[in-house]
Amino acid sequence: METDARADERVMREALRLAARALGDTSPNPVVGAMVVRQGRVVGRGYHRQAGLAHAEVEALRHAGARATGATLYVTLEPCQHQGRTPPCTDAIIAAGIRRVVLAARDPNPVTNGRGIRALRRAGIDVAEGVLREEAEQLNRPFAMWVTRKRPWVIAKAAQSVDGKIAARDGSSRWISSVASRRVAHRLRRQVDAVVVGINTVLRDDPLLTARDPSKPARPGRPMKVIIDSHLRTPLSSRCFSSASPAPALIATIDRSAVKRARFERRGIRVLTLPPVRGRVPMGRLFAQLAARHEITSVLIEGGGEVLGSAFDERLVDQVVWFVAPAILGGRSSPSAVAGDGVRRVSDAVRLEAMTARRVGSDLMIDATVRYPRPGRRNRA
Repeated sequence: METDARADERVMREALRLAARALGDTSPNPVVGAMVVRQGRVVGRGYHRQAGLAHAEVEALRHAGARATGATLYVTLEPCQHQGRTPPCTDAIIAAGIRRVVLAARDPNPVTNGRGIRALRRAGIDVAEGVLREEAEQLNRPFAMWVTRKRPWVIAKAAQSVDGKIAARDGSSRWISSVASRRVAHRLRRQVDAVVVGINTVLRDDPLLTARDPSKPARPGRPMKVIIDSHLRTPLSSRCFSSASPAPALIATIDRSAVKRARFERRGIRVLTLPPVRGRVPMGRLFAQLAARHEITSVLIEGGGEVLGSAFDERLVDQVVWFVAPAILGGRSSPSAVAGDGVRRVSDAVRLEAMTARRVGSDLMIDATVRYPRPGRRNRA
């Protein structure tokens, strides 16, 4: 016989699956799923589809109708208690006559954190929290980073050979990864707010930087294309500026030339000039600007090696998605996946946690979160 705890987990897992349907669609809002259960039967389902539309709780309550009275509401994130683009969800829950609320995670937004739970309890509603909390928090890592640290969640993605090369000696890089890996990469692009590349990647590969996922088109204006171009060398003829790549583009630079800048701005291409740090575009300042000005909650850095190296040097990468092809390129001059300054000692290495590895086509795909060593800490022999 199924215990109450098992039943709560089973229903919450379904709510998490509902929430995941909207990955890439709700930014800058979190993804949320909700289920209404009465006498052991699901009578209402809903998920937040897009910022400005009904929240998951409201969708589920509308679906349930009068059957919501005396029922249990399962929701993957704490219901909001503030007026935003939509009214507070706690008001709708109380008005519907919900008897019990089971939630997975608290809202990391300081505006809501804990307030929604307190409002429900004051109304006499039983609230249980923490059911599949880790799974729920993982779904909304970009939102949590954005509301608590005012920067996007940063994913570093690379396709490399077994020996760590991203291109051959002549600069050619198409195609190191398999067709199946490239499909996965496009799904990943679809889930983020911005794709970041360096000028060398644009000059060498001339990518579109679009999210071509046949199962679901990208939402309008996403992902934004961000090019790190210290000296404004990006050709205006680049495919990422063409009609085939309609999402907005932004060039981050340290070049203060008004003439160069005007060339891009006449084409509707934004140029963000930042003060140089060691002669480079400061990635941390760039990401903070993207978060504040453009509500960018997640970015995917796709290379090249210098851009990835700078992001690791500044300790900005939160997650890696690495495709390793069964090939060896060799070559002293062949570019590596991560350049930059790198670490001085092996004990200073960036470590990977919560790592999963699976085969995608002929490649190995590694997905993991990043842990940086504490400053000044040294491993003892």
